[in-house]
Amino acid sequence: MPAAGQLRPALVAGALRRWLAQTAHIDLPSPECQLTAPAAIEPGALTRRPYFCSGCPHNTSTKVPDGSRALAGVGCHYMATWMNRNTSGLTQMGGEGADWIGLSRYTRTRHVFQNMGEGTYFHSGYLAIRQAIAAGANITYKILFNDAVAMTGGQPVDGSISVPQICQQMLGEGAKRVVITTDEPEKYRGVALAAGVAVHHRHDLDRLQRELREVAGVTILIHDQVCAAEKRRRRKKKAFPDPARRVFINTAVCEGCGDCGTQSNCLSLTPVETPFGRKRAIDQSSCNKDYSCVDGFCPSFVSVLGGAPRKGTRGTPDRDPWKELDGALPEPVFKTYRATCNIIAAGIGGTGIVTVGAILSMAAHLEGHAASILDITGLAQKGGAVISHIRLSNSAQSSGAVRIDAQQADVAIFCDAVAATNPETLAVLKHQHTLTVLNTYLAPTAEFTRDPDVDFNPEHLIQTIRAAAGASATHQINAQDLAARLFGDSIMANMMMLGFAWQSGAIPVSAAAIDQALVLNGVAAQANQEAFIAGRMLAHKPEALAQLARPEAQAVPVHFPELLAKIVERCRADLSAYQNAAYAKRYTDVVDAVLAAEQRCRPNAKPVLAVKVAQALHKLMAYKDEYEVARLFTNGEFRRELSEKFEGGFTLQFHMAPPLLARRDPATGIPRKISLGQGTEKVLAVLARCKTLRGTWLDIFGYSAERKIERKLIDDYRQAILAAAEKLDEGNFATLLALAELPQIVRGYGHIKMANIDQYQAKFKVLQERL
Repeated sequence: MPAAGQLRPALVAGALRRWLAQTAHIDLPSPECQLTAPAAIEPGALTRRPYFCSGCPHNTSTKVPDGSRALAGVGCHYMATWMNRNTSGLTQMGGEGADWIGLSRYTRTRHVFQNMGEGTYFHSGYLAIRQAIAAGANITYKILFNDAVAMTGGQPVDGSISVPQICQQMLGEGAKRVVITTDEPEKYRGVALAAGVAVHHRHDLDRLQRELREVAGVTILIHDQVCAAEKRRRRKKKAFPDPARRVFINTAVCEGCGDCGTQSNCLSLTPVETPFGRKRAIDQSSCNKDYSCVDGFCPSFVSVLGGAPRKGTRGTPDRDPWKELDGALPEPVFKTYRATCNIIAAGIGGTGIVTVGAILSMAAHLEGHAASILDITGLAQKGGAVISHIRLSNSAQSSGAVRIDAQQADVAIFCDAVAATNPETLAVLKHQHTLTVLNTYLAPTAEFTRDPDVDFNPEHLIQTIRAAAGASATHQINAQDLAARLFGDSIMANMMMLGFAWQSGAIPVSAAAIDQALVLNGVAAQANQEAFIAGRMLAHKPEALAQLARPEAQAVPVHFPELLAKIVERCRADLSAYQNAAYAKRYTDVVDAVLAAEQRCRPNAKPVLAVKVAQALHKLMAYKDEYEVARLFTNGEFRRELSEKFEGGFTLQFHMAPPLLARRDPATGIPRKISLGQGTEKVLAVLARCKTLRGTWLDIFGYSAERKIERKLIDDYRQAILAAAEKLDEGNFATLLALAELPQIVRGYGHIKMANIDQYQAKFKVLQERL
């Protein structure tokens, strides 16, 4: 380690070395001292890392074209540095691009993008751009205009600023080209802009960036889209338009390929485990109506126009069921605390964890008791982990340090299992002493936006918490699901959990004080009061809530691992509906042959190979062509799911890329999805009945390259599996097992599926050669 006087040059050298390695692709030896990145997260481990909000403009605006790099700065957009977006670096406000000006003379990289919020632009970023123009740097500044200083809570920008003003300033300073992208191009109709400035839809972002990176000098791209968190806040106050449109995914049509996550980078896309594999759904409670998930190349997305998430039973002018429940609840027997009640709350930023502490401290204050709160948030308002230390004194005197020490928690309200298993959080639990209320619902983490197969089994997290708190002291509830079925909004889950803990006698403040604190909070007071009552009833008499909650979705229960007979029967029935009984028999014949071969090889073992073949062969044979997509939209299940999730009169809009109607993107060659109206269902019903044409000379869709290769995959797989099964032994069992489950990677539609098929065929060839 160098001496103190040598440290600063070493740090600078380390930073320079990494930058050159990233931009010029030069491999340099490591110095004795260099800056190091944070420790890598263990592969497969779930973390509640801060992330862009659902519908955040940065989900779109921070993308860069293939072959380009971007530099980060101060603002929420800095989080792009850990999102695999070729974005790196950090500089002070007003220093954006200065590092590139110095380094650009020593690298083969010709151009970079520099992200900058409009608040930073107004503060001092404008001067950084002037410097880049004076230096003649090749750089595109992406000014992310989201109408708020979002990173620190949505404050307005200090001063008057607008997109037209920025355009005029930049052209006046000598920027070579200025363009605007937005999710609402129509709002610029009639707006006077500087000469040469054009407005484009955000769909054109990639094309525009490719053009700008070829322009010598400084160019400006202004992305105008309101902050998603601000949209939500303003909509709650009726101060921002709330479109009567929600997006729904037909899980039967969904392939689970993850392209919707790739396009939207959105945490409101949640996994749904089904007998036919993992699919996708949209969390209507957290969705901020950005709609970019619809850009995923998949026909499963439908817009519900005019409907609203279905809620539980409502009251009438003559009867308020919540007042009835409240009147039927007994007063709990409160636990006695010597000095303070120590409460630890853990959950996801933006869902109301800080509010729980605020409500409790206000309730204590109203009763003349001291209270203290320590909220550990960081960037957690952006979906990261939030930990709140709440201490309620039994007198008006403060009881000491705010932070709860090891094994000193009396109550734990764990609204998220991932946040709760933070070692520092678990350390405050005392075995068989801390009353722990745990939400068993596992919300998607940032990993899911990039890895559609990430493990979301919450069992090991639950067991970790139970081991720390004690089994008898841990109360497990799926608060997310119940809140959605009672109120149509899962955001009420945290207040329900508070009610559960209160009814258990663990929180020494009165219900009246909590009610008054909710009113003083001023946000959805009645709904929060009802959620508190629901949590109390859940602790006292959970069956009483059944009459108020909307019925649970009639989903097919999934029990892993499934028995082979059950898999085969389910897939046989599905393939009969897909085509006919003869087609299904082709499937069962292969599975029967593999099972016989496996039993000869391993007579006393449970079937493993046959299970993999049964699942994978069904996936290949039930490929979702136009007839199958039409059937899955019109067989009654889709409408049943819609009626379970939505209420009110609504119409539907389908988002598809029909092969004979969709135009191709001139830049990428990929078909563009189009929106189709309510009458599409009638067309789909007719198309579904045409499934008998599948594979015949009258099948107009069957002549496409995609359909031809899908049929070939089935034949190649059947032949390879049957041939290998005849020679099955312990020596080739593992290889054949890998081959058997390989088709699970063949997912998606169009170019997404074809890319997966390329991977499949390469791996298939290797495994077949081994056999």
